[in-house]
Amino acid sequence: MKLPEHSELIVVGGGPVGATLALLAARAGRQVTLLEARAHDAGRRDDPRVLALSHASQQALLAAGGWPDSLAATAIDTVHISQQGSFGRTLIQRDDLKLPHLGYTVSYPDLNQALDAALAASSVRVIHGAEVQGLHSLSAYAQVRFAHQGHTRQMTGRLVALAEGGALAAQLPGMRRHEHDYQQSALICRVDVSVPHQGMAFERFAVDGPLALLPCGDAMMLVWTRQGAAAEALTACDDADFIAQLQAAIGDRLGAITGVGARACVPLRLKFALRTVSGRVALVGNAAQTMHPVAAQGLNLGLRDAVGLVDSLAGARDIGEAAVLAGFARQRQLDRRAVTGFTHSLIQLFDRHDPLLNAARGLGLTLLDNIAPLRRAFAGHLVFGVGG
Repeated sequence: MKLPEHSELIVVGGGPVGATLALLAARAGRQVTLLEARAHDAGRRDDPRVLALSHASQQALLAAGGWPDSLAATAIDTVHISQQGSFGRTLIQRDDLKLPHLGYTVSYPDLNQALDAALAASSVRVIHGAEVQGLHSLSAYAQVRFAHQGHTRQMTGRLVALAEGGALAAQLPGMRRHEHDYQQSALICRVDVSVPHQGMAFERFAVDGPLALLPCGDAMMLVWTRQGAAAEALTACDDADFIAQLQAAIGDRLGAITGVGARACVPLRLKFALRTVSGRVALVGNAAQTMHPVAAQGLNLGLRDAVGLVDSLAGARDIGEAAVLAGFARQRQLDRRAVTGFTHSLIQLFDRHDPLLNAARGLGLTLLDNIAPLRRAFAGHLVFGVGG
């Protein structure tokens, strides 16, 4: 394979955000090269994650060609938000926003397979096994140095978009990140229940840590946030003990838990880039921010980054020009800060459990549920972002 020496846009990272960005930019007429560190298909089939995608994210993937009719997705029509051991709940429904569905769940391997197929059918040049080792931004172009098949290669581009590689971003002039270790892990597994979910997702602020149950086919996918040692203990305990603890946390809305799948644990940290542009390099997705999964906003925020960057490049003769990228940074600033701040504050708000705080939170959930304009505005922010 003859590697290109120059590309108008170089995208680093071939996960869902990077792939969507590359596809959308190519459809907009840009010359795009995608650098992916993994060998083709390496480690992408056995990933246990199930992704929660908003309606807006599904529309972005559809526009990119990465949401075929054959994709196995489960619709989310209702989100039920509650806290354990106290009154009050909020019910968000698709009719609040007049949408066909609030969102969808899809397995990470299935979405990657769909995006890989879309990339193969597009004009995007994909280089697998390209491990980026350095970035250098000059006045007229950016230079990327990467290892590929035992050799060091270099490529220049008018713009480099980092969708992965926070460590690379840290090397850039003026780049600083805020980081916070939650000292928590997300426990992930499939859960079988006796009552059909009927397209309802559950967000439960349990005493031992917030959890989400997402509809996934006929089953549910659990994402349960626990302190590190507790998460490891839950991963290691037998199924009967695990089911008993989970049943106590979620109650009986979904009936009896009849089975659980293999459990995996993922450590949780907040990483937030204070700037998303340095010279001719722009940050999107995980390179710009990683966050707590409590509100399932991480990937959705990253996809809005990708859409926002492509929109900002429209009509630009030089896509790496300072004014163009300054517009992108301004356009994404409010949504990034608001959603990351909201997600982080949820952890602090629901971290303590005492009668007074439980009552105050229960009242807040009840008011949100009963004041329709407030509920619709909240739902709109979850689905479309802030300021979108």
